[in-house]
Amino acid sequence: MTVTQGATGTAASSTAAPSRRPQLLAAGAAAFTVVLWASAFVSVRSAGASYAPGALALGRLLTGALVLGLICVVRGEGLPPRSAWRGIALSGLLWFGLYMVALNWGEQQVDAGTAALLVNVGPLLVALFGSRLLGEPLAPRLLAGLALSFAGVVAVGLSMSGGGDASLLGVVLCLVAALGYAVGIVAQKPALGSASPLQVTTYGCLVGAVACLPFAGQLVHDAARAPASATLNMLYLGVFPTALAFTTWAYALSRTTATRMGATTYAVPALVVLLSWAALHEVPGAVTLGGGALCLAGVAVSRSRSRRPDSGAESRQRG
Repeated sequence: MTVTQGATGTAASSTAAPSRRPQLLAAGAAAFTVVLWASAFVSVRSAGASYAPGALALGRLLTGALVLGLICVVRGEGLPPRSAWRGIALSGLLWFGLYMVALNWGEQQVDAGTAALLVNVGPLLVALFGSRLLGEPLAPRLLAGLALSFAGVVAVGLSMSGGGDASLLGVVLCLVAALGYAVGIVAQKPALGSASPLQVTTYGCLVGAVACLPFAGQLVHDAARAPASATLNMLYLGVFPTALAFTTWAYALSRTTATRMGATTYAVPALVVLLSWAALHEVPGAVTLGGGALCLAGVAVSRSRSRRPDSGAESRQRG
């Protein structure tokens, strides 16, 4: 009897250990994405001084599509199935296209930290759209995490509101970017059910690049006059925050809900503040730091899982 219980316990522990591996990989992919996306706000702000919003978006998307295309060739990835194309097209137009143009334009009107805070209204929209369109549950922990992180966003926004750099146009553009980002995520989630994360990202990026082709003339004009640092920032945006980070995002999204992944990006404003502090020597105030801490705390709460007793194990014990 004892031997049987020991063998059962060993088998249960051996099956429980591998089951955590996908969760850890998804969490690592989400963290990698958040760090690179935070750096994108700083790079967009820098490159935007020399590149027009549409030109910067097109250059970034063309670079990302080239890198992703090469990876697809090396990995032997074919075309996505027909059932995935609707979600790929919508996410490409709204997230890769509209989001990037609106964000680039918005960051010409407001600073990078304020833009990151405004765009992070998106997770709330993702939660609402995900619940309405995808039937995703709004768990109490998720709602608590969203509320906590939103309080952090408000706190950081209030701490930065005295600078006078924000304009009404910039605020509206960042909110448009947040809307495109939210709808794009919700559209992308069903596509990941039949296509790989690499396929969804590659062809979504390609759709966005095609949508931005009207800005090709402006891109050629700006590239001929831009300093090397601005062009390098544009290439960095295409390779890292786009090609790599969007792929790791899709990988993590395919293993969790759109609502939970959207809540993860609440960490971006806090990281943008820290990156601005390190790169631009801007020391944030106490309220800003406190708001950033609330953002991170909200992410931790929203991604946590309640510990539920194993009813099967309890039944075996009672038996």
